[in-house]
Amino acid sequence: MKLNELAPEKGARKARKRLGRGVASGTGKTAGRGTKGHNSRSGGGVRPGFEGGQMPIHRRLPKRGFTNIFKKTWAIINIDDLARFDKDEVVDEAALVRAGLVKGKRDGIKLLGRGEIDFPVTVKIHHLSKTAQQKIEAAGGTVEVI
Repeated sequence: MKLNELAPEKGARKARKRLGRGVASGTGKTAGRGTKGHNSRSGGGVRPGFEGGQMPIHRRLPKRGFTNIFKKTWAIINIDDLARFDKDEVVDEAALVRAGLVKGKRDGIKLLGRGEIDFPVTVKIHHLSKTAQQKIEAAGGTVEVI
């Protein structure tokens, strides 16, 4: 068998229904929408979540808890993540994004103290734990909170 001989199984691919192509087509005139009524009109149909007038599920379910609209979302990295950087390199937000350690929407980056580091780096970051700061400074690096 060659690539040019490949073909789908007979009956596996069905042509789409061509609507409004004359009375003899079977889907002419009203194009399968029936006669009159909301769904027969252009722009007709119901909104997502509409349950035919029944009380929708999002209104039947009880409301619980609360959402803090001032919540901050931090990207978390650890000391052992800094191993992929070179000695004396400046580790800032742009470098962390390039390295693939930080992705998506966030309010800042926080460095935590899991792991060890044995070479100096300069870290410019939004937040960090005391343990992380001690480990970086013990390795001869510097920390700058931005």
